[in-house]
Amino acid sequence: MMENFKKLTKKPLFLPIFCMILVLLINLIKSPDFFAISINNGVLFGRLIDILNRGSEIAILAVGQTLVVAVSAGTDISVGSVMSLSACSCCMLLAGYGNNSVSTLAVPMIVGMLFGVLMGGVSGAMNGALVAKLKIQPMVATLILFTAARAIGLLLCNNQITYIRYEPYKYLGNFIPGCPIPTPVFVAAIVIAIVAVLLKKTALGLYIQSVGINGRAARISGINSDVICFICYVVCGVCAGIAGIVASSRIYSADSNNIGLNYELDAILAVALGGNSLGGGKFNLAGSIIGAYTIQAITTTLLAMGVSTDKAPVFKAIIVIIIVVVQAPAFKAYMAARKAQKEQRAQQAMVKEAA
Repeated sequence: MMENFKKLTKKPLFLPIFCMILVLLINLIKSPDFFAISINNGVLFGRLIDILNRGSEIAILAVGQTLVVAVSAGTDISVGSVMSLSACSCCMLLAGYGNNSVSTLAVPMIVGMLFGVLMGGVSGAMNGALVAKLKIQPMVATLILFTAARAIGLLLCNNQITYIRYEPYKYLGNFIPGCPIPTPVFVAAIVIAIVAVLLKKTALGLYIQSVGINGRAARISGINSDVICFICYVVCGVCAGIAGIVASSRIYSADSNNIGLNYELDAILAVALGGNSLGGGKFNLAGSIIGAYTIQAITTTLLAMGVSTDKAPVFKAIIVIIIVVVQAPAFKAYMAARKAQKEQRAQQAMVKEAA
């Protein structure tokens, strides 16, 4: 029985699934109606629906963050700010520069949305160039847009919140008429499916792992490590752009100061909870997705317990610290040494009993 349990704990998805189940059990004990789902005004309501809905943006970010961590052994801390920049770019184009509230669009809605996603891709390309070509540490390279992207977005919106009071614009972040399931769930599913197919049906997934494990060996074997790293950062930027458009549609406006705020921490935590090593190399996309929705479940739990949104990041930071420590080589070596000592003592005890 113990051997089967040990084998189970070594599975890649054990940690994220265990964390998800643990959070759900805590909620179930605290609130027996946690799993209750109802239909009001033709749409689904319930805490589980809220987790799927609100966690979709984190899941989209986690997809790009997983690739970045795997290929460069570093994190993109600019994804939250890039979300804000993409949302502001989209709303600025839809409303027309200088307008803060419109009900008639200046350009077709699809043009504004694509422009917002494009800005995310450009931001990712900038980060990728700094990391892949100039060999700057990922956290330092992405710190530039972490600081500047929100300010650029604010300038694009003429230092004001831009409201898009065009009804179809609200569909992407809320509900499509006649569909009871929140639209962000479908957006997240499409993004995840596209990236998963790309990784499975092409050699990109293998190349990412090869570069992440040993970039020099990958180059010797004929893989262009710089291009692979650059592509991963562009994908991460595009994911941040899509998440920014969803967040903007949810509140039908571009609030540069609040869209994507602290989401970089959630994305990194989702990757860590997914069982992915922050040291790069092998990665598990499914684990990151489960981790993303686990983060949202934790956020929902904290809010239900009366913890303010300002204090919630403290608890998430503690979880990140614990996960990073558990994954640290020194901690693993310490635990292995403890296990070896325990086995040695058991063998010595058996020898004494036999004597």
